[in-house]
Amino acid sequence: MELATYLKINPADSVVVCLQPKKKGEIIDIDGRQVVLNQDTPAGHKVLIKDVKKGEDIIKYGYPIGHAREDLKAGDWVNENNLKTNLSGTLEYTYNPVNEELSIKKGNRTFKGYKRQNGDVGVRNEIWIVPTVGCVNGIAEKLAAKLRQETGCKGIDSVYAWHHNFGCSQLSGDHENTRKVLRDICLHPNAGAVLVLSLGCENNQPDQFMEMLGDYDKNRIRLLVTQKVVGDEVEEGMRILRELYAVASKDVREGVPVSKLRVGLKCGGSDGFSGITANPLVGEFSDWLVAQGGTSVLTEVPEMFGAETILMNRCRTEQLFDQTVSMINNFKEYFLSHGEPVGENPSPGNKAGGISTLEDKALGCTQKCGKAPVSGVMEYGDRLENTGLNLLSAPGNDLVAATALASCGCHLVLFTTGRGTPFGTFVPTMKIATNPTLAKNKPNWVDFSAGQLVEGRTMQELVPEFIDKVLAVASGQKAKNEENDYREISIFKNGVTL
Repeated sequence: MELATYLKINPADSVVVCLQPKKKGEIIDIDGRQVVLNQDTPAGHKVLIKDVKKGEDIIKYGYPIGHAREDLKAGDWVNENNLKTNLSGTLEYTYNPVNEELSIKKGNRTFKGYKRQNGDVGVRNEIWIVPTVGCVNGIAEKLAAKLRQETGCKGIDSVYAWHHNFGCSQLSGDHENTRKVLRDICLHPNAGAVLVLSLGCENNQPDQFMEMLGDYDKNRIRLLVTQKVVGDEVEEGMRILRELYAVASKDVREGVPVSKLRVGLKCGGSDGFSGITANPLVGEFSDWLVAQGGTSVLTEVPEMFGAETILMNRCRTEQLFDQTVSMINNFKEYFLSHGEPVGENPSPGNKAGGISTLEDKALGCTQKCGKAPVSGVMEYGDRLENTGLNLLSAPGNDLVAATALASCGCHLVLFTTGRGTPFGTFVPTMKIATNPTLAKNKPNWVDFSAGQLVEGRTMQELVPEFIDKVLAVASGQKAKNEENDYREISIFKNGVTL
């Protein structure tokens, strides 16, 4: 079978996407006519298939991705130099609900997880050290290293200290964001035990912080205030960690219904293949998981700009619609309050990969959440309350957004990428390559290649394999970021530092 070298995604589109590099003078047969390429065009980039006047919208995915900066001819390479975003400030929206219920069969799939006392489930059984303030990062790292060396992590998956630079010299919203994310980490079911490590004099006061945890398991979450220790705080920390290890190391994996699984949806280093391969694949998985009674979470609010009405109209209720409108417009106001335009999100890597405007990026990005109805909308730092598809307020920054997804309660993050990235947050962070070249060149980063979809594999073939892979990671198979020991957190910051 001869593989396609270009793709028209939607019948209404005025562009095709090149699946392979194209040379000037090559001919594309499309809609019963021939289009001659006017420039060399890289893989993942767009070629216009009809003449467009200056100011006229250019259509991809069936929606406008911006307007022409000048008169353009069929065969022209469309990129950021001749395409301009339509995005500006905040908008008013009207609720036009689209009730498209999923027609996916519910099965009896399970994964091997850790059942927690409160009825929650973890996909890892790790011991975490959570500093309440950055001043004790060094102590936290030393304690984690000593416990790993002393125990060899026998009976647990690993030991980590989640260092950060906050917890003091912050005001109002930033201070609360830090406290909420650290609270969420402490309560995350992937932790079999947690040592909360405090200095003692920070704004994030230890006693008040522990009250935020609510009715927590005091055998598994302990506090150490280092300024109150007379003598060696490291030895006192090790004493507590040994007690926590004795508890957590007795935990065992057991079969858990897949309805308990919570998965975050994220992309980074996107390219022109993202909206064709990896994001639709993850969208198929998200719909499958939701149909099983599980939960998926989409974030990166700025990367919804231009595709937000699609999500708004999938909201189950008008209240959820109103919450989504607020989430979108509040994030636009955040940009505008800093004197920044709302439509200049695509990075140099995005543009090099074939993404020319934020609408272009957003219409590809939002495919990660499939077609399921929106069942919940969360503010930054909130914890999941609703099963099904949820929207979460957080920026597009990879580390901040992935941390936010994990903090809300996701067991793992599915991260689609066309350029590649090694990082991981404090839960398994699976990288899904959008193109075969990335998967071939970076096998030490990539967990799964959706680029197979442009090599002759079908979505119908690939979805079951991808489901198996995700459930294998949920059951203990290490994601690449875990194999490489690339794990960290990043907390959103908006205001001043004292």
